[in-house]
Amino acid sequence: MSEPGAGVAYLGPEGTFTHEAVLEWARRAGVDAPAGGTRALESVGEVHDAVARSAAARGVVAIESSVEGYVVPSVDALLGSADVVAVDEVVLPISFDAFVRPGHGELTEATAHPHGLAQVSRFVVAHGLRPVPASSNAAACRDVAPHQVAFGPRVCGDLYGLETLARGVEDFRGARTRFLVLARRDEARGVLAATRDAVDPGATAWRTMLAVTPVVTGPGVLARITAAFGERRVNMSSLVTRPLKASAQQYVFVVTLDAAPWDAPVRALLRDLLAAGDSLKVLGAYPGDPGEGGLDGVLPDHVPLGSVVAGDADLDRGLLW
Repeated sequence: MSEPGAGVAYLGPEGTFTHEAVLEWARRAGVDAPAGGTRALESVGEVHDAVARSAAARGVVAIESSVEGYVVPSVDALLGSADVVAVDEVVLPISFDAFVRPGHGELTEATAHPHGLAQVSRFVVAHGLRPVPASSNAAACRDVAPHQVAFGPRVCGDLYGLETLARGVEDFRGARTRFLVLARRDEARGVLAATRDAVDPGATAWRTMLAVTPVVTGPGVLARITAAFGERRVNMSSLVTRPLKASAQQYVFVVTLDAAPWDAPVRALLRDLLAAGDSLKVLGAYPGDPGEGGLDGVLPDHVPLGSVVAGDADLDRGLLW
C-alpha cells in the first residue's frame, strides 16, 4: 500500500464519504491521519489539479457506486489529465442518515449529492419531499435549511449540529463505493513498485483501469477490442464509454481489467492493441480486495429483475422473441 504523503486533497467539506475514505486509507497505512493533513476542495477537478501541480501529495475521489455506477466527473477527470493516475483504492460501505436543523419548520425538500439522492429515493418519495441536489452530501448537511432534510454519513450530525430524523435510510442495504487514491504519473511506477513489495501476492488482486481510443472506427471495433482481451485471457470486469469531447460520435472505452499492467498477458494485450492502431492510456493500477470486482467465478443472484436464463419458462417474455 502506498504511504500517505504531505497532504491529501479530497472532495469536501469535512464529513463527506470521500473524507471517510481518506481516513480509512491512512488507517490501512497504520496512522491516524495522513502526513501533512487533509485539504477539503470543492470539486473533483480541483482535487486532480492539486495533485497535478504538487499542491497535494495525493488526492482521493469516488469512482464507482454499487448503486449508481461510475462517477462520471471522476472518470472524465482521469481521462483529461496527463499528469494524474490512480495508485490505490479504498472500498467503503455506504449508509445514509437523514438530518434536520434543530427547531426546523415544515419539511418540504430533500438535499444531498445527486448520487446520494438516488440512494435514498424511497425515503424521499415516502415523505413527499422535493429533491434538491448539492455539491456533496456533507455540503448538504452543512448548509441544510430549516425546511430541508439532508442525507449524509452519520458523522455529519455531530459535525454540523444537526438532529437525526432517521438512521440507515438508503434504498439498498450493503451498498459500497470505490474510491481511488491519486498520485502524479511521474511518481506512479515508484509508488506501485513499493506497493508490490509490501503486499501479499497471494491475497492481492491487482486491477488496472485502461482507456482505449480506437483510431479507426466503424462496425466491429468494440468486438475487435473485446476479442483481444479474450485471446490473451485477460478478464475485463467492466467497460464504459465516454465521448471524445472534441469529436462527435467518437468514443473512448474505459476498461477495468483484473490484472496489473506489468503482468505478461496484459503487456501482450497492450502490444496487440497498439499494433492495431489504438491509442492507450493507463488511468490507474492498484491492489484490491480479492472479494471485490469481477474475478473468475459465478455471478451473484442480484441480477436485474425480469432476467431469464436458459430453460426458463418465460424466455419469450424476457427476450421479446
